[in-house]
This record gives sequence, C-alpha cells and structure tokens, in this order.
Amino acid sequence: MNHSIPERKDTDPRFHWHIEDYFKTDAQWEEACAAIEAGIPEMTAFSGKLANSAETLLSCLQKNEALSLQLDHVYTYANMRMHEDSANAFYQGMASKAEMLLIHYSAAMSFLTPEIIAIPAEKLAAFREEKIADFAIYDHFFHTLLRQKAHTLTPAEENLLAKTAELGGAPQQIFTMLNDADISFPAIRTANGTELELTKGRYITFLESPDRSVREQAFKNLYSVYLSQKNTIAATYSSSVKSDVFFAEARKYGSAREMALADDNIPLSVYDNLIETVNKNLPLLHRYVSLRKKELGVDELHMYDLYVPLVPDADVKIPYAEAKKTVKEALQVMGAEYSAALEHGLESGWIDVYENKGKRGGAYSWGSYGVHPYVLLNHNNTINSMFTLAHEMGHALHSYFTWKKQPYLYADHKIFVAEVASTCNEALLMEHLLKTTEDKVMRKYLINYFLEQFRGTLFRQTMFAEFEMITHAMAEKGEPLTWEGMNKIYRDLNIKYFGEDIVIDSEIDIEWARIPHFYNAFYVYQYATGYSAAIALSRKILNEGQPAIDAYLDFLSKGDSEYSIDLLKGAGVDMSAAEPIENAMQLFKELLDEFETL
Repeated sequence: MNHSIPERKDTDPRFHWHIEDYFKTDAQWEEACAAIEAGIPEMTAFSGKLANSAETLLSCLQKNEALSLQLDHVYTYANMRMHEDSANAFYQGMASKAEMLLIHYSAAMSFLTPEIIAIPAEKLAAFREEKIADFAIYDHFFHTLLRQKAHTLTPAEENLLAKTAELGGAPQQIFTMLNDADISFPAIRTANGTELELTKGRYITFLESPDRSVREQAFKNLYSVYLSQKNTIAATYSSSVKSDVFFAEARKYGSAREMALADDNIPLSVYDNLIETVNKNLPLLHRYVSLRKKELGVDELHMYDLYVPLVPDADVKIPYAEAKKTVKEALQVMGAEYSAALEHGLESGWIDVYENKGKRGGAYSWGSYGVHPYVLLNHNNTINSMFTLAHEMGHALHSYFTWKKQPYLYADHKIFVAEVASTCNEALLMEHLLKTTEDKVMRKYLINYFLEQFRGTLFRQTMFAEFEMITHAMAEKGEPLTWEGMNKIYRDLNIKYFGEDIVIDSEIDIEWARIPHFYNAFYVYQYATGYSAAIALSRKILNEGQPAIDAYLDFLSKGDSEYSIDLLKGAGVDMSAAEPIENAMQLFKELLDEFETL
C-alpha cells in the first residue's frame, strides 16, 4: 500500500478550487499588476489635497478602493497558487511580486490616513452636511480613523513605517518557508514494519491512532525536528515579537497587545477577562484529564495520549461526499437562505479538498470581494475533517453574506468575530449528531469529541494567548527571548493547564516553535472568545428559532460596518462580560457529567 503524498499534477482536478475565477491565465494576472502600478501616480496626485473639498476626498477614497480591490485579487491569487504547492518556484516568485506590489502601494498611499486625520472634525462634519451621494457610508470608516488620531504619525514617518512593513513581516515569511517548504519529519514504523510518512497534515491523525507506539513516534519524531531547529526558530520568533514591540512603540501604544486590540476597539479587559475566567475553571480541565487517564486504562497518561478517541469502537471513516451531506443536514436549522448559500458554495469550485506534496497544511477560508470565498482543506476522511469542512464553510459564508450586503469598504470582518461564524457551524453540527445518534458508543464518542473541541479551542488557545502575553511583556522590558527561556515558560503553562494526572513530556516544551499563529500576534485569544460567543449563538438558534436566525444572518451580513463588540451585542452576546465564557464552561461541565454516567 502506497502511503506517500501525491504531487499536485497527479491529483483529481474535480477536487481543486476554481482559481481561474480570479484570472483565466497567469498573463492576465501580470496585466492586473501592471494596471495597479500604472494607477499609483494618479493616487499620489491626491496627496496634500484631501482637505480641499468633499468631492476631492470622496474621489480619492473611491479610486483607492477600486485599486485596493484589484490589489486584493492579485495578492490572493498569487498566494493561493503558492499554497497549492509551496515548493513551486514560479508561484513563490509571483507571491513575492504581489507582496512587493502591496508594500509599494501601501507606501504610496501612506498619506491617506494622516491627511484625513488632520482634517478638523468640524470640516469633516461640513463635508458630510453637503449630502454628496455615497459620503454617508464613510461615517464608521471616519470614526475608526479618528479614534486612531493619537497613534498616527506625520506623513513622512508614516511613509517610513510603510516601507518597514516588509522587514516587519520577514520573521513570518522565514518561519513559513522553514515550516512549509524546508522541514520534513522522520517516518513512523508500525508494529508490522510498514513505514508511514509523517507530515504536519497527518500528525493529528497519527495522534488519534489506537496504536500507542504510533502516537509516541509521531509525537517524538515531529518535535525532534523542531528541537533540531530550536535556535533558528527562537531567533525568528524573538524577531517577530521585537517587531510587534517596535511598531507599538512607534505608534505610541502602551504595549503591543494594546495596539493589536485597538485595531478593532476591543478593550484590554476582554483579553484579561478570558485568561482570568479560564484559569478559574482549570479544575474542569484537570477533571477531564483524569477521566481520560482512567478511560484509557494507562499507568501514565502522556501528552501524546491527549488526542486518541476515548471510544475506539467508534473509529468512523467519513469520505468527503458523506461529510458534505451531513454538514448540509446539520445546518438546515439555519433556514432556507443559509442552506441555499451553503449548497452553492459546496458545489461551485470554492474548495480545494485533498493534501498534495508542498500544499499548505491545515485549512483556511480566503478570497476577495467581487469573486467568491475559497476554502483550502486537507481532507483525510476523519470526523475531524468533517468538522473542519463545517468550520471553514462558516468562514466562507460569513464572507459571502457580507459581500452581498456591504460595500467593499466594509467587506472584511475583524478576527474577533470571524471565528464566531465558523465555530457556530461546528457547534450546530455537534448538536445535530448528538440528536440523531441513538448508539451509546457513538454518543460517547461524540461527547468526547465535543469535550476535545473545548480543550483544543477554549483551553488551549487561552494557554497560547497567555504565552504570547508573557513573551511580549518580556520583550517590552528588554528581557531576551531564548529557546531555553521560552521552553520553560511553555512547560510551566502546560503544568498549570493540564494538572497532576498527566506526564508533561519534555518534547512538549518546544511546541511553541511550531505554532504559525504566533507570527500574527494576539490573534489566538479570539479563537477562545469566538468559541464562547459561538456556543451562545448556536444555543440561541436552537432554542429561539427564527428570531435568533434573523439576528444571526443580520450579524453575518454586517461585515466591518460596526465594531465587533457591538456586532455581537446586536446578535445577543456581550463579550465584555464573563458570562459567555462561564456559560461555555457550564456546558463543558454538563458534557463531562454525561460522559461519566455513560
């Protein structure tokens, strides 16, 4: 049996995304790049004139949006092409060119924010009173900019900062190349001598193996490689943190964390509140770990025993076609409009389904306004893959509904709410499976899976968030970030989170070195807050029906036209309070109780 990963050219095109919905050919992409380059002088001509009249300001904003949208298309296409096979030098070159174009354009447009911010508030209000068509849609945009007035520098300084963006992004780029293109892992040998190729995409599948020796080998083989690169990765991550600190200081923020949260007007208390509430509820996680040790019947529970299903009899294989069918059934509770959009997305070339050599690991949803959302998967017929499909389609449909209702100006959604739509889909899929499963063994399996989602999202991502908070605070005090120091921080966190009933294997100390999200600082806490909000919303949809569905679809279609905290309040969830996190913890406790009785 051949266990090797196929080359891209040897995979079935029926399971490839329709990337040509952007550009039919690479030559068309080149033309779009040239058009953007040609449009830059027209944009820089606006510099120094924005306060002249409402018409000038509006014209600049509209032309900027048109060019930015083209740039979005160019950038997304090149990077998605590279993600199909990150070892493909041609598409590496295209992605690099797109990156340079983005930096060039950002530098050219660096006058925009400082000039708008310099317009006196009463003058902006007078522009607004002129009632020029389309001016009113910029209200939230202006409010967001003016909020940042204290953190905006002179035009010359802004131009300089824009030019340093490539340097600031270098650690992430270096880590991506090391992690996705250069690193490979030692193979695993089964008891009967079969050799299995270990990849990042297959790692969790191996950790779910009922064969403990496979789990242990996967765990040790994977981390041995990160350990062998410990100095390089520590230097890369340390540079990333220093870059965050530099930009925060340059923009006069109190900390890198404050800067990251200020973008979406999220109070620091939301972050603190999450860590505090989760820490308070860690005894629940310790109880789950003890339960896992007992269920597995092992003398010692190890870190590589955390993913194996506690109900081995329910070793479910779910082919992609079946995963699609189940996800559609589960999400019917969202009503006809959502179901129709889901069907359309699943059948219209939005999705790249299977792993191939060099393909980016994991899964994501991406895409640009004016085309359609795209989803990258590495589907491997597990129940986890089915949940990933539901999750990424949640992201995709969030974009889809926003793009239908909002102008390009508000086409994005902030990460704080982005994970809500995806996780709400997962929660609804779980509720559907629990409702339709009579079989006791399968029910136990699903409850365990749900408990694992809590562990992996609410607890684990909060632990990551705590790690980021510690490393950034150290850098802000001028303390060095060495691999030994970070290993110790990470080990201490594992001991605190997982409790006394598990062996904290030394290999886990280096886990921080393989987390790509750490190169996008203070991102991961939003998985945990989003998870809590999503649990609350899925409950509302199931319990309240149409009014909750309407409020939820309204939330999905608002994009970035309001601040995230307010968007969620509109859908009925207040994330500035501890209540949604406490309620999620209560559900975790109920699931633990039921699992114990089963």
